[in-house]
Amino acid sequence: MSHLKERKEKNCLNCNAVVEGKYCSICGQENIEPAESAWHLTTHFFNDITHFDGKFFSSLNYLIFKPGFLSSEYKLGRRASYLNPVRMYVFTSFLFFLVFFSVYHVDELHVDTNFDAKSWEAIRNMDSTQINNYLATLEDTSVHTKDQLIQKLSARKKGFSISSYRDKKEYDSLLASGAIKDGWLKKKWNYRQIALKEKYNGDSNKMLQALLGSFSHRFPQMLFLSLPLFAFISRLLYIRRKEFYYVSHGIFAIHLYIFTFIILLANIGVNSLIDLTSWDWLNWVNGFLYIWLFVYQYKAMRNFYGQGRGKTIVKFIILNIALLFLMVFIFLGFLVFSYLKV
Repeated sequence: MSHLKERKEKNCLNCNAVVEGKYCSICGQENIEPAESAWHLTTHFFNDITHFDGKFFSSLNYLIFKPGFLSSEYKLGRRASYLNPVRMYVFTSFLFFLVFFSVYHVDELHVDTNFDAKSWEAIRNMDSTQINNYLATLEDTSVHTKDQLIQKLSARKKGFSISSYRDKKEYDSLLASGAIKDGWLKKKWNYRQIALKEKYNGDSNKMLQALLGSFSHRFPQMLFLSLPLFAFISRLLYIRRKEFYYVSHGIFAIHLYIFTFIILLANIGVNSLIDLTSWDWLNWVNGFLYIWLFVYQYKAMRNFYGQGRGKTIVKFIILNIALLFLMVFIFLGFLVFSYLKV
């Protein structure tokens, strides 16, 4: 409530409706004088922050220690005492990805890709003594002869190189001459490979870094897209429970995702502590966090939907299997999209 002077006029400044009390019954705006001091603006700002903090931490306490409680309260219409789930999701996801991208840097990635032309030619020209000495330095026990080495390196070179064609003109010439006969999809793939080779000057590491960087920064979009799909799967699992609307399943999914962000933040913190102290026993803490995540999901489902242990366990298993396939599908889709846009 504001401490500004109440207006004598009884028309709402926001919607011009008649105001019978301190607040407009149409839009909810308080009927106060529009002029305010800098002091009032400052105090109002801090009041909003503390109000947000109070709701956030009380809601966070319920979220962590009472699985399914906030979703049930929202379904029953008891919402004023808790932070709005969408606002809470936006805040926690922003915090998680801020920490995640601060800790993990894609630009530090380096992949040992294919050999350069000189190294490749040198291996081909080795005599038996040189090749035996070279093979002795390898940790790969499946390679025993020069032919096996060349075969393995050829497969590796083919798998990691951006493109084996010099440019689009060369590829088109081979297609026109009939030397190669690629289908429509293979052509599109090779054209994209050639374009990437030109863009990154044949540097596979730069291309891979750009691809993973583009892909990783789409994580928030992937998770946000999965929310309505999570709710849809839950709706199918509980289709006979007519009291649970689609939005109810969506709110439950949002609260579960928020808890997942919290667990992952704790995991990042534990990993950072392991890096600083080399205390391997902290890996047990990470194991506990992952177990707790699944236990929490089970308890949240049981408390929110109110079904017995047997039905909840069966639906818990089905839901997680469906989510696994769903996330793989979404990740692959976004990976292809990132590849096309990198």
